[in-house]
Parts: sequence; structure tokens; C-alpha cells
Amino acid sequence: MAERKVMQTLCRMCDDRCAINVYLENGRMVDIDGFAPHPWNQGRLCVKARAAIDMVYHADRLMKPLKKTKDGFQEIPLSRALDEIADRLLSIREKFGARSISAWKGEALGFAQQEDMVRRFLHAFGTPNYFSNDSQCYNGRYFGYRLVEGTWPVPDYENSRCICLWGANPPYAHPNMTRKIMRARKKGAKLIVVDPRLSAIARQAYIHAAVLPGTDGALVWGIIHQLIKEQSYDRNFVEQYTIGFPTIAEYAEKFTPEYVEAETSVASGMVRDIARTMACAAPKVAIYMGNGPEHHENGVNNIRAVACLYGLLGAVDHEGGNRTVEGMKKNNMTLYEEIPLRNLGPIGAERFPVLYDFRQECHTMTAMSTILNSEPYPLRAMVLTGANPAMTNPNSLKVRKAFESLDLFVVRDLFMTETAKLADYVLPAASFLERTEIHYHGVCQTVTLAREILSYPDCQDEYRFWHDLAHRVGIGSYFPWQSEPELVRWIIEPSGITLEQLEAHPEGVNYAPVRYQKWKDEGFRTPSGKIEFESRYLKELGYESIPEYKPPSYKRCPSTRYPYVLITGARKLLYYHSRFRNIKRFRTAIPFAEVEMHPCDAADCGVKNGDTVRVTSRIGSMEIPVAIMAPNEILPGNLQITHGWKEANVNLVTYDDRFDPISGFPLMKAVEVRVEKVNH
Repeated sequence: MAERKVMQTLCRMCDDRCAINVYLENGRMVDIDGFAPHPWNQGRLCVKARAAIDMVYHADRLMKPLKKTKDGFQEIPLSRALDEIADRLLSIREKFGARSISAWKGEALGFAQQEDMVRRFLHAFGTPNYFSNDSQCYNGRYFGYRLVEGTWPVPDYENSRCICLWGANPPYAHPNMTRKIMRARKKGAKLIVVDPRLSAIARQAYIHAAVLPGTDGALVWGIIHQLIKEQSYDRNFVEQYTIGFPTIAEYAEKFTPEYVEAETSVASGMVRDIARTMACAAPKVAIYMGNGPEHHENGVNNIRAVACLYGLLGAVDHEGGNRTVEGMKKNNMTLYEEIPLRNLGPIGAERFPVLYDFRQECHTMTAMSTILNSEPYPLRAMVLTGANPAMTNPNSLKVRKAFESLDLFVVRDLFMTETAKLADYVLPAASFLERTEIHYHGVCQTVTLAREILSYPDCQDEYRFWHDLAHRVGIGSYFPWQSEPELVRWIIEPSGITLEQLEAHPEGVNYAPVRYQKWKDEGFRTPSGKIEFESRYLKELGYESIPEYKPPSYKRCPSTRYPYVLITGARKLLYYHSRFRNIKRFRTAIPFAEVEMHPCDAADCGVKNGDTVRVTSRIGSMEIPVAIMAPNEILPGNLQITHGWKEANVNLVTYDDRFDPISGFPLMKAVEVRVEKVNH
């Protein structure tokens, strides 16, 4: 009889981190379902979670270390691979200096304490050059919120009377968020969705504002204008807890509903309706920004403007508004205080100082140029874990060229990705089911232990890899813990919560009660201690002190050569960036990439559904089948292509030289292109 066993852990097929039951028979996973006692997902799971079994046991899973030779990749023992990598790192450091070494952290292997392990290794080794996927996701929103409020808030959906989703489609990206939103709607909350496309969530909206790409800031300022004009903002809160109101009030004057309509395509009456709906619901207005607004030349300021908006509404850390999360006390793995390395010139820090000041992170697009031209200094080695920038970073041909020119390129992943194919060494990594780590759910202020369910001999977990490499390059004293559980015990020690408690409570342990309006006693985590409609910090760096709106380039300087505006990155339900296209049942359901077009644009191009077109920007071109949308699903003149398809890689046409000036985020959602039918 088969021995059946059930274990609890957290799913990491996306970033929702749902609690799951994993069922094993004779040590092999046979099923996964939701673990109901956990407060985050309460037993609910999406289809991606159950596909974790497909991923772990996939025939193409990397199981042995590989070294590139003149005859292709050859298997070698793990200890030998680590020895050779360590020797080459030390040799490159001796020749070019420690800052010529770098590491890049992706999402495919998770990003809880893994991020801090990478940062710790680099600073102990002597280099500041830490890169990650956050150069294109998260940081832009984090900066926008932090500059105004001092932290990234979480919307309190279920207690809200008005929910506004800005450039986000939770049914395809955040299933638990969707459930909370639907619960709030049943209780009477109004849902406003701002998105150029009629997304799945936009179909549920009370108001869908189909804004032109990159003009979000004008719409925000139009709402602010209306709130101030009608005296429907929270004057008490503004007077006591904010700075800069007179400046933004004066700036907002020109953003009349009629001006906003001309700029954004959102009808003037709808602008008024949005402002009045929010005002009637205030302070119980919950606003969530997706990554849609980040990928523009004016992204951070558009997000800052949204943060100012909910500040005007008094919806800051308020029940039903945007709540400030309290973190858990813990030991910090990074070494930024012990070994500060700003003086070594982190890549991109001079051009994008906020990126390094706020996140101690370097700029991935600048890194590609640095690798190729050795300016301002040589960048000759990189260890990359769980990322696929050859597919997900802009200007893919340049990314490939850069990685191919490194003296040492090491990739750790679950599969042979397009990026891994460029590496000198490819090391098999542990999946989320093969390691132990802690996760924090800020919404419910709960910490949970994700447990190792199974393991493979050569598939190292993140800590074991950095531990073993550190001991080989002479910095082993910074990695004294012998296992991930031992590391977890050290991390959580200041909290008073023990590893044994976490092991005994797979439903998580609440580390702090949820509190509202903490600013009454504690102020805000900004330099002034108040909501900063104006930022002295930014002004001193040479930026605008308030979040001024600047129209996107395609509006300022329309191009007859590239008349269409391309949006990239809209989510598909079954995929997560470039991942999961090797899962057969997912690929059967969504077999190929498409370019979404308005019927009028399709007619102008002389194409029908399924025809192949060539999409061209000044960077490059790609070929892709056409999907003609309903007239209300996408704005005329706009196209949309989801990223992550190696057969139709949209990042062959995206720019890597046009950025948001504050975050350094690339322009990926308003790319000027032309379209031509391809006759095969």
C-alpha cells in the first residue's frame, strides 16, 4: 500500500504566495490543493498552483550542472562547477577589481530572503553591483508611494466604499486581491478601473476610464482639480498632516475636465464622476496601482500624483483606504551599514540616484551598456538566478550581445531558458517546493514558514549555493549558517517568534495586530514626517518637487513613420512573465502570441484574424499573428503584445534608452511602432 502524506507550504508559482496542501505518495507529489486555515487565501487556489507538480517533475527540468564547451554543454560534478566558478571570480577580481563582478536576482526561484543573500554575498566580496527584475517592476511604484507617504501601502479592499484599480488586472495576476474586491462590491463598493484596455476586471467596473497610454498623470490631476474646485477633499487632514498643498492646488488649476479629455481621451463628464464618486466614499477609498503606469517616461510622477490623490481624500492608513503595513522585527542579512560601497560607483547610481538611495539597486539597462563598452569601468562577470532577461528586458538583441561578451556568465534556473543558453555554466536550482524560508503577508501581518517538501542532490537551494560559493572565495565567515532552517532561526530571532512556532502553525503566525491611523501618534516615514505633496529631496537632486505631468513622446512629437502606440506586458491567466510555456496543458490553452488590434486599425492595415504582421520600431522588428478585438476592448491606434514568447519576442522592438528619469524604468507601454502585413 502506498504511504500517503500531506504537508503544508506556500505556493510560489506567482507572487501571491498562497498556502497549499501538498499530497505525497511514497515521497512523490501527487496533488496540491488550498490550505483553508491560512488567512491569506483561505483555501482558494488558481490553476497555476496545481501546475507546480508539472513544473517540478517536468522532463526538461535541469538536474545536473552544465559547462559550455566547444562541443556544447557538458555535465560536470557540482563541486567541480563551484570550484571553477569561484576560481574564475577571484581571477576576474584580481584583474579588473571587485566591482567588475555582479549578480542578478530574478523571480523564478522566489524573492524572499534570496534577495538579501545575493546582496550579502556581493558586499562581502567587495562589489555594489546588485541587479534584479525590480529595475522593471515594483521599484517605480515603491518610489512613487514612498516619496509621498514614506512606504508602500496596501489597499483595505473589503472595508472600502470605492476601489480604484490603476493599470492592473487582478483576475489574471492577483487572485486573492480579486476575491477581496468582489466581496467589497457585494457590500456596495464602487469599482473604478483605469486602463487603456477593457480587461477582465474592467468588465466588472462601475466606471472604466480608457485612458491613453502614459497620460494617467493628466487624469489624476484632473481628479485633484475637481476635488479642490468642489472643496470635497479632507481639509482637516491636509492642513494637519501634509506639506505642499498650495503648490499642488495652483498646479492643478489647468487640469479642467475638458483639458483632461483632450489629453487622455477620458470624457470630461467621466472625470467629474470619478472625482465625485471618490469624494462621496472618502476616506474609504482604496487605490491600487499595477505595473502599467510604471513603464513610461513619466511613470514615477504619475504614481506620486495618485499617492497625492488619496492623501487629499484622507484615505491614508484608514479603514477602507490604503493601509500602512507594519513590518516584523528581524535580523537583516544585507551588509549596507557594515560594508557601504556607494563610493565604488554602483552601475546607474549616478544617473538614477533614487534607485540606489531607496533600494541599493543598480540599473540593468545601464549594465548592458557597461558590459559592452566598459564605461565607467569594466563589468566582466555575472551570476544570475531565476531570471530570463534575454526575453524580458528591452532590446533583447543588445541583452544577448552583452551576456555573450562577459568573461564569466553563470545562470541558475529550473529550465534551460533563452538566457541560460548564453551562460558559461548552468546550475540546476531548487524550486520553491525544495527549500525552507519565511514569507510575510502584509495584508494580514502574518509570517509563514514555507517548508521543504522534497529535494534533489544537485539542485541547491539559494542559501546553500551562496554559502558554498562564499566559502570558496574567502568570505565564508559571512555565511556561517549551515542550513536554511538555521538561517531562518537567526532572521526571526528579534521578533520573539521561534522556528518551532512557525513549524507548528502552517496557517502562519500573526506578528502584529492590524492598526489604522498610526500617523496620529507616529507621523509618516518621510523626511518631514508628513504626507509630502512636495519633495525637497527630489528638488535637491534636480527633479520637479511636485509630480508634474509630462505628455508621452508619441503625443508631443507624433511620428508618421511609427504611427501606432504599442503596449506590452498585459497578463495572460496561465503564464507568469516568460514562465510556464513549457507546461503542455497551458500551452494547449494559449498556444501562441498575438498582437491585439482595434478593428479600424486592422482594416487600415488590410489584415484579418490570424494574419501575420511585422511590427517595427526604431530598435527592431518582429512577426506575430493578429487578434482583432471588439471595438470597446482596445483604443484605436493602440496595439498590445504580451511578453515572454520566444517565438514572438516583443522585446525585440522595445527601447532600452528611454527611461523614467527618477526610477530608470524603461518605456515599455507606449512604444511607437508601425505595422505591415506579411505575405508568406
